[in-house]
Amino acid sequence: MAEELFNPFLDLTFDERFCFLTGSLTNEEMTVYPDWLMDHFKLRDEQIEMMDKSKSYNYSDLKLPVSLEVKNAFEALDAKFKAAFDQGYEGMKALDEQTIFLWTGRIVYGMLYYEMIYERDRLLRIGKEFKLSIELRKRFSYFHLMLQSLVEPVYFKERKPWSIAVFQLKYSADILSFRNDSVNLLFQFGVNGFGFIACLQDNGVIGEEQKDILDQIEGKVLHPVQFEELYARFHFADYIMKQTPKYEIEPTDDGLFITSLPMESTPTNPVFGFWDEDTFAQLLSNYWQVYGIEKDDIIQFQKPRLSFLIDPYSLDFIEPESIKLPY
Repeated sequence: MAEELFNPFLDLTFDERFCFLTGSLTNEEMTVYPDWLMDHFKLRDEQIEMMDKSKSYNYSDLKLPVSLEVKNAFEALDAKFKAAFDQGYEGMKALDEQTIFLWTGRIVYGMLYYEMIYERDRLLRIGKEFKLSIELRKRFSYFHLMLQSLVEPVYFKERKPWSIAVFQLKYSADILSFRNDSVNLLFQFGVNGFGFIACLQDNGVIGEEQKDILDQIEGKVLHPVQFEELYARFHFADYIMKQTPKYEIEPTDDGLFITSLPMESTPTNPVFGFWDEDTFAQLLSNYWQVYGIEKDDIIQFQKPRLSFLIDPYSLDFIEPESIKLPY
């Protein structure tokens, strides 16, 4: 059955005539970002940049070609997500992870789709062929296959291919914070009341690696600066992950079953590389620049790295109420 399902990364097929998910001919389309989200946070006429910063779009102009079946399925999924969103943290915490994965995946893949088109057209203009490395083709092909579970009999075995963390978060009303990393398949989403971080293809190992801090924030209402630091930890863990997630695809009469294979560290093949505090501080400063915090503030000579999550001396969780920065 895997051979029967559409895979745009085999021939790099990104065409407005074909449904992005199933490959069927279509005249239908849907927005990359859900309409209610753009309306609620007034995003429609805001600009979003491509990765190389040389091209930008209005949010409302980002659209994906879809079959009517896929469009209806995403609308039903989006209604389920919005119902949880409207209930705040409790609603999101109760939402099943596959719904968060698929809702997030629509946005992450939608932006990836535009990155593919932009790069293809850019190379075409200068007479070069559009290519992707074998590694990227595999990663994106698996991701696309997993998204097809929305409309195809594609199922996940017990170990899921993602890490998703949902937590309480304090923002001023109607503030939305999100980051999308389509190449590394990462997503961060925070509003008044809750936030979540999704690593969409790590086989759960980043969530396991960050379990201690996730356990400590359970029941706490995070300050936004803590939210940014937490996402930086997930992002950096993804950056230093040495092993490539692998899967077993099992076709049966009932559908396609995806088994996410566990990763095990060995002396010669660790799951994660060295956590370099200097490099992490550089990444973290990008997320903290809104607070005026630079890398030199995070790493200082003969001092532990600045953290708003863990006290570097007691190793205790820092209570959000003790943080004086604005939110």
